[in-house]
Amino acid sequence: MLDNTIKTQLQAYLTKLQQPIELVASLGAGAKDEEVRGLLADIAGLSDKVSVHFDGTASRQPSFTVGRKGEDTARVQFVGVPLGHEFTSLVLALLQVGGHPSKAGQELIAQIKDLGGEYRFETYISLSCQNCPDVVQALNLMAVLNPGIRHSMIDGALFQDEVAARQIMSVPTVYLNGEVFGQGRMGLEEIVARLDTGAAAREAEKIASKDAFDVLVVGGGPAGAAAAIYTARKGIRTGVVAERFGGQVLDTLGIENFISVKETEGPKLALALEQHVKEYDVDVMNLQRASKLVPASESASGLTEIQLQSGATLRAKTVIIATGARWREMNVPGEQEYRNKGVAYCPHCDGPLFKGKRVAVVGGGNSGVEAAIDLAGIVSHVTLLEFGDAMRADAVLQHKLRSLPNVTIILQAQTTAVTGDGGKVNGIDYIDRAGGEARHIELEGIFVQIGLLPNTGWLKGSVELSSRGEVLIGRQQDTTVPGVFAAGDVTDVPYKQIIIAMGEGAKAALGAFDHLIRSGVAAG
Repeated sequence: MLDNTIKTQLQAYLTKLQQPIELVASLGAGAKDEEVRGLLADIAGLSDKVSVHFDGTASRQPSFTVGRKGEDTARVQFVGVPLGHEFTSLVLALLQVGGHPSKAGQELIAQIKDLGGEYRFETYISLSCQNCPDVVQALNLMAVLNPGIRHSMIDGALFQDEVAARQIMSVPTVYLNGEVFGQGRMGLEEIVARLDTGAAAREAEKIASKDAFDVLVVGGGPAGAAAAIYTARKGIRTGVVAERFGGQVLDTLGIENFISVKETEGPKLALALEQHVKEYDVDVMNLQRASKLVPASESASGLTEIQLQSGATLRAKTVIIATGARWREMNVPGEQEYRNKGVAYCPHCDGPLFKGKRVAVVGGGNSGVEAAIDLAGIVSHVTLLEFGDAMRADAVLQHKLRSLPNVTIILQAQTTAVTGDGGKVNGIDYIDRAGGEARHIELEGIFVQIGLLPNTGWLKGSVELSSRGEVLIGRQQDTTVPGVFAAGDVTDVPYKQIIIAMGEGAKAALGAFDHLIRSGVAAG
């Protein structure tokens, strides 16, 4: 089942097991059941601390549990074959159930152990989803740490009847005690904060009590991470406040143009960014959304202030705005109503849920054409809708798309509405701009790929923005507010690329440091 290279790597990991573990499989007679049988037999053959039994009686098959030997009830379950992006989730579950310590902070671990009550989590995933492993790994760890928590990972592509019955059209989708708990990427801190109702207030109080920073970076993507590293290396007091560390990179699957790295994936790069930042004395405040910037000239403290949605306020001598951008929405009737009910923004994540169905991709740029190509290998038919009279994607991508037999390309199509039956999408309306006719396409899914929108709503009235809502910057990344700098996709820099955002973040850090020196505001 596993090739020799992977077996060698896994065997090395399994030497870290401190306690014996048991894998108990519940299998039927299908091909996937045999895959699970082979996978578990391979794992058990790599360590004398791992035993496997094939006499499980779980109703979902194929599935298996990972538990400590002698434990009454195993609290971690994999339903399906955890390969692809989820193989790492399996390896971590083996290690953590076997007593290898987690890298999570001790304060967070204590918070998980203190959670009272019974929590039964189910997470529906697809093996091509790069967002799913974070959720699966977080919930598996929680189940390992707290006997009141159980978690099952379920491959939605393998259990289509269950997915259809629960009308799941987006992954990851998490159920708690039979009710929807959340959809999309969620980290360990975020999940725990939602369960521990007093956590947000405690964190806000803790943040509000912090001393002023020399440099406060708002945003934790490539630009924000680069800025934090550069300022921290100057020996000045640096803070990072981010809604989610990693930013939009977390939603990026393949990265093949990051110079010196042949290829990587967004979540891997985001983790590397966070680890690099934490090598320095940087105060990272995650899961915090900025709501307002108050310039130093207007604040009572005489420092620039960043107000957070939690109610806390941070103060800094200089601020670097690096809040990035988000996927642009169509803003047509039905889009919000059917979001995650057929309207999706991540073809890699949600595509497998539409196997054999008809879908549309809105957008003819590189991201739209790449999405259509990927989806064509999964769904029955793809219709690509492009507003202009020509696609904007690279020629090689257009050629590949046109070669596919189950793809229809419609140019000069203005999307006007998403239609549905009240529970899920059933079609899309558009106007043929060439002739003016209103038309309708019956389908089951719509993937929106029409570019980015800067996250600057919280800055209106404080710094000058372009007509597209981007922060206007000068040569040193300075904004129209003294002491406030900006970098990355949130600015009017013409090219939105990871490597460019990092360079702009470094420039912003150097600009902020220069401002501290020249303004006579002593750092430290």
